[in-house]
Amino acid sequence: AHGAVSAEVARAMALGAIDCSLADVAVAVTGVAGPGGGSLEKPVGLVHFACARRGGGVDHVERRYGPLSRAEIRAAAVMQALNMMMDAVDALQRRP
Repeated sequence: AHGAVSAEVARAMALGAIDCSLADVAVAVTGVAGPGGGSLEKPVGLVHFACARRGGGVDHVERRYGPLSRAEIRAAAVMQALNMMMDAVDALQRRP
């Protein structure tokens, strides 16, 4: 088992959102925002992102934000997720 904070779970969540909706693009985020809950293997600041496209692949990004506050980690994660979403939508619009 990979646990809730993993690339595999992020990918599964993004694909599940595509499968259960009419969306063409879905982004999923899972991580440890702190202040507690971290471990040596999965420290506070570790966040996995996945962006799935209907009829396409799934991109994964792992970020290790380090010793930031919970609010800073969450804000950085939102920005990463939005950037992935915008890139995916741009790519869909460029399709012939």
